[in-house]
Amino acid sequence: MAVLEELQQVISGAAERHGLSVVGLGRGWGLGSGTIIGKDQVLTNAHNLRRDEVVVTFSDGTRETGAVGGVDADLDLAVINVRTNGRPPLEWGDAGEPSIGAPVLALGNPGGRGLRVTLGFVSSGPRSFRGPRGRRVAGAIEHTAALPRGSSGGPLLTADGALIGINTIRTDGNLILALPVAALRERVESLARGEAKDTPRLGVAVAPPRVARRMRRAVGLPEREGLLVRGVEDGSPAATAGIERGDLIAAAGERALTSVDALYAALDSLPGDGKLPLTVVRGTDERELEVSFR
Repeated sequence: MAVLEELQQVISGAAERHGLSVVGLGRGWGLGSGTIIGKDQVLTNAHNLRRDEVVVTFSDGTRETGAVGGVDADLDLAVINVRTNGRPPLEWGDAGEPSIGAPVLALGNPGGRGLRVTLGFVSSGPRSFRGPRGRRVAGAIEHTAALPRGSSGGPLLTADGALIGINTIRTDGNLILALPVAALRERVESLARGEAKDTPRLGVAVAPPRVARRMRRAVGLPEREGLLVRGVEDGSPAATAGIERGDLIAAAGERALTSVDALYAALDSLPGDGKLPLTVVRGTDERELEVSFR
């Protein structure tokens, strides 16, 4: 019984000390949760946002309308500017990787429906997952503190109450992945200053090489390593360069595209002129195209 009483004190203490710093986003039907990180600043997941304004519900039920400040869609992070009226921000934790078995506290306020606090443990080493725009996000913290839907954007705390992560997605077995915001603090602070990240986007939907090989084989075309274009966004750099649905993008510059991540790596290392040469195969015809991002 003593152990259970200690656990109860840990959870109730976290609710009392840190509940004021956790907010809900939306009007009750639920968009997500958020975390106060500074005066008039709330950190959340970018996927919780639907428009430039969002209703923020505090732990006492009061509401304020906030405006989206900085957004990093690749990392799935965003900062909302909203009057926090003196409510305390959470304290940043250490940027080091938490060890397997370390106790953690997960908090949320799904859509403003009330505070949730659960206790769990770090269940693996750093994980990776694909963000909303397909880029791989590394260093995520997997933990066992269960949360209801609408809790994404809420904080993950150490047993001492220090902010180390933002709960983001649910995985198999009801485990949760949290973005390691303590390690990303510099990026979060730049978002809080309203500095947007302008990541180059090609403007295509692609299938990975294994799918491309199977589809080319199915229509009698020779196998070729690359990414199969399944759609092209109107007015995008890809459309302007002449890329079409059904094309196979085999290389970007000197880089063979053996994975989707190889394409992202090529976009992240664009030359100063903002132009990227692509090797494109259309049927059996290979051609060189140049995509401009300026």
